[in-house]
Amino acid sequence: MPFRIKVTLAILLALLSVAVIGPLILPLPRLENTVPAAQLADPDSHFIEVGDLTVHYKTSSLPRNDEGLVFVLLHGFGSSTHSWKQVVEPLGALGWALAFDRPAFGLTERPRRSEWRGKQNPYSSDAQVDLTVGLMDVLGIKRAILVGNSSGGAIAIKVALEHPGRVAGLILVDAAVYQGGAPPAWSRPLLYTPQLNRLGPLFMRQFAGRTGLTFLQSAWSDPERIDDETYRAFGRQFRVKDWDRALWELSRASREPRLVADLVRVEVPALVISGADDKIVPPNLSERLAKDLPQATLAIFDSCGHLPQEECPEAFLEVTRSWLGEQGFLR
Repeated sequence: MPFRIKVTLAILLALLSVAVIGPLILPLPRLENTVPAAQLADPDSHFIEVGDLTVHYKTSSLPRNDEGLVFVLLHGFGSSTHSWKQVVEPLGALGWALAFDRPAFGLTERPRRSEWRGKQNPYSSDAQVDLTVGLMDVLGIKRAILVGNSSGGAIAIKVALEHPGRVAGLILVDAAVYQGGAPPAWSRPLLYTPQLNRLGPLFMRQFAGRTGLTFLQSAWSDPERIDDETYRAFGRQFRVKDWDRALWELSRASREPRLVADLVRVEVPALVISGADDKIVPPNLSERLAKDLPQATLAIFDSCGHLPQEECPEAFLEVTRSWLGEQGFLR
């Protein structure tokens, strides 16, 4: 073999060795200034055990009216119970409203892989369906209207399909049904290699900086309207112990929703809401969803982005109350 080829092969082998072995031996910076989730709780925070998971949730302030409606609110990626802050009380006045933090977000427990090895992955969509129903069980909620934003909308639809007796109606807010942002199928084996398992959480830490802020601002039609409280709520999740590891596990567990063929089986009325300026789930996808669901009403808000319940709460509540009346939910 010519010397030049030998040298080239040696260089390639060295580079491959660095790529394979380097991530396993290089020291990684520790995640600093994180605390247990309970230390970040608000006065109106509640924690409850649902299966093996400690779930953080908030409710409307009035006692539950057993004769009234119950709303269960599911936020989207990168969000938390704060996303429903402006609408939880008005909805609760109709009966009771409950918002909870989905796994990897807010103040809900973030288990490590070693804590659930051999059990259901708590960050998977199937586990989040079970968690939603399990939370309803623990709190004695027999049936509810599920209100889901973005990826929370996809989870709400899955609950309606798998547990139809537990869902009275759906309010789908810029729901991520046709595109979920999951890694491509070909990349999944790579995501579980020892190298990426070690480096993955480090990649996720970019969300605590400019990348995360850019994502948050892209969810609004007018980012100038984002207040300091919303920025603080967004940043709080990056102070929770193991948040980087949890976000990595969620990213690895994410799959495309694959709900399209089953939408025709949704048996309950649905209100589909979209912001006209949504850059994450464009309005045409919400229009498509309203056509694909058997009993859907569509509402699109001008000058509103991916989070109508935050950016356009008055319009959100007005159309919701009107729809509830039309569907006979209000007495």
